[in-house]
Amino acid sequence: MNIQHTKINRRFFLRALTLFSVSIFFVSCSQQQAQVSSNTAQATAQKKVIQIGVTGIISEDILKFINTKLAPQEGLEVKVVTFNDWIQPNTALIDKVIDANFFQHRPFMNNTVRELKINLVPLNLVYLSTLGFFSKWLKSVNDVPQNATVTIAHDVINNDRGLRLIVSNGLIKLKENTKKFVTTRDIAENPKSLQIKEVAGVQVVQAINDVDFIVSSAQTVALAEITPQSMGQEIAKDKKYALALVTLQGRENEPKIQKLNKLLNDPQVRDFINNQCQGRIVPVF
Repeated sequence: MNIQHTKINRRFFLRALTLFSVSIFFVSCSQQQAQVSSNTAQATAQKKVIQIGVTGIISEDILKFINTKLAPQEGLEVKVVTFNDWIQPNTALIDKVIDANFFQHRPFMNNTVRELKINLVPLNLVYLSTLGFFSKWLKSVNDVPQNATVTIAHDVINNDRGLRLIVSNGLIKLKENTKKFVTTRDIAENPKSLQIKEVAGVQVVQAINDVDFIVSSAQTVALAEITPQSMGQEIAKDKKYALALVTLQGRENEPKIQKLNKLLNDPQVRDFINNQCQGRIVPVF
């Protein structure tokens, strides 16, 4: 009886020891998993999230490249918010939907400041989109026929820029002593009787099947996945038309905004632009 009793006690002891060991193992695993989860949560919490508004794929691609290749080392996470017009990216700053935007050049921004009565601050310049004439059937400016139709952007700044490009290619002449931003009312001579159609900037490229030529940026045409004839580019690649990171006045010195501002001028970003865009856009830093 004693021997049997001893065997039973030993069996229960071994089983209890096994259960105890297993329980320690699971507790240890749970603690390790909890520690890993805690560390991951802390790492995520330590990342500063910055929301940036864009309207074009090139700007979006640049920000995604930065988010993947450069931002992690700065403890930054870049989130892109896309808009389908050129007004919302600035009103979204007022509503604090985004922290900054990356779609506009200084002349456009200055005009927005006047129209919307908001204080915007441009930071680092990043790239310049070349502007040109594009057509599905015309091969050069010399081929432009009488009564040709052309589509340009209707906003004050890009309308002025488009008209001045038409002037520089000898198709129209402007009145002397015109105001700072010209419109079609400032045309003095139009020997080919061009029919100039004005639409929202984002819609210009969509008109290429309906007009003789359009005035558009090379990157917009390329991203629309059409292969029209290029009829020449902007003669003066003025840096004032380079896109910059823009935010509300008073926020420009926030650490996360300054971190992204610095990364946008990183040499790796220049290489990315040159490799991806092949001259359609030009880095300016």
